Amino acid sequence: MMAITTRLLAALPLLMSMTLSSHRVAVVIAYHIGHPRHRAGVTVTSARPRRSSFSSSPSSSSSSSSSSSSSSSSFSSPPRSTSTSSSILRSSRSDEDDGNTLLSLLTKTRSSNRMNDLMVGEDAGVFDIDDERWGSLSDGTGWITFLAAVGAILTAVAILWINPATGYGDDFVHFLEVDVARGNSHLVTLAFGIIFPIVHSGLASLRPLGERVVGARAYRVVFAFPSLCLAYSWIVYFISHAHDGYQFYDVSHVGWIHGLAWTTNLASFLFLYPSVYNLREVAAVDRPRVHLWETGIIRITRHPQYVGQCMWSAAHLAMVGTTFTALTMALLVSHHYFACWNGDRRLQAEHGERFAKIKDRTSIMPFRAIWEGRQVLPDDYWKELARPPLFLIALGSVGAYFAHPFMQAGAALSVNAGWSPGGLFS
Repeated sequence: MMAITTRLLAALPLLMSMTLSSHRVAVVIAYHIGHPRHRAGVTVTSARPRRSSFSSSPSSSSSSSSSSSSSSSSFSSPPRSTSTSSSILRSSRSDEDDGNTLLSLLTKTRSSNRMNDLMVGEDAGVFDIDDERWGSLSDGTGWITFLAAVGAILTAVAILWINPATGYGDDFVHFLEVDVARGNSHLVTLAFGIIFPIVHSGLASLRPLGERVVGARAYRVVFAFPSLCLAYSWIVYFISHAHDGYQFYDVSHVGWIHGLAWTTNLASFLFLYPSVYNLREVAAVDRPRVHLWETGIIRITRHPQYVGQCMWSAAHLAMVGTTFTALTMALLVSHHYFACWNGDRRLQAEHGERFAKIKDRTSIMPFRAIWEGRQVLPDDYWKELARPPLFLIALGSVGAYFAHPFMQAGAALSVNAGWSPGGLFS
């Protein structure tokens, strides 16, 4: 019993790290995802009704609504407008009286000058603490419901996948190692690199159909559970076998290289698709949508998670130069390169001409659209980056770095525990 408890505690940093971006498998070797990084969303949203700061019930407000036939009263998503006027108004709210103190930056978005924008997409990373509320489980809204939903899915992953006595994660890895790869770790990571994209991107692409069949919240569980399970197993396997195969070099012990790689790794987590910031949508507390973003990191690159994955993979490969690490990094980058195409396809299908206009003003290669004059950064562009969600992501990335020893201990414990056939339903 003590061994099982220790194993679950050691796995906790991995599970918490994966919630940073359920779209990047690598979200933490320290991430899928996925949620999906190439997750995309719906029309320009209108301003949300004002509420008391983290109150148990929303304050009264008036709003105009034109909801689609697929929307449900169980979601706390804001009313949708047939025009972009409310979105433009929200983006142009005056900041002068609020100041730019650290506290104000952490609690309320500073709007940038969007005079040169087309105003066909949303402002990324908008946050105002006055709009947030704790809510309750009974009404199915707010952060209480979000914490309960995340806790439930992570508990399910721990019981049905991680715990060897009740879960099936060790059975899956044993199947890949023994029956598929015949002991070749390179073939195991190759199998992960094929299975994960099929499951993750496939379920993301089937989301419109799945939500019509089982509903948005239920489908988010269908999407998140296998993605988190596969991400966890691949991360643990990578940590345990990073030095397998032919080793060209290992400079992870060299101080300045380690520092440079860590800095690059930290920066890579700032390259997340803005939909990841909408945590309540990720957990389907608010109705998930395919968003069309126009500001923030999108000005630099239209597919920030692909760029971030390239940075993350390059940093790790620079420290540990083995054939196993090189293959794993190539698989991760390839998955995200495919996600660029798949994400554009989904955005085109959802937003049509509006996405075409955004695509003309952005690029996949960082800064290319700016160099070519297709994108103009506002003079106060820093306001689009100094936003509460990015501060939280930076803090989480630092925490993930210091959690590395626990991740390594958890991976070692998982390997040393061996294979326990069967699980809860066996």
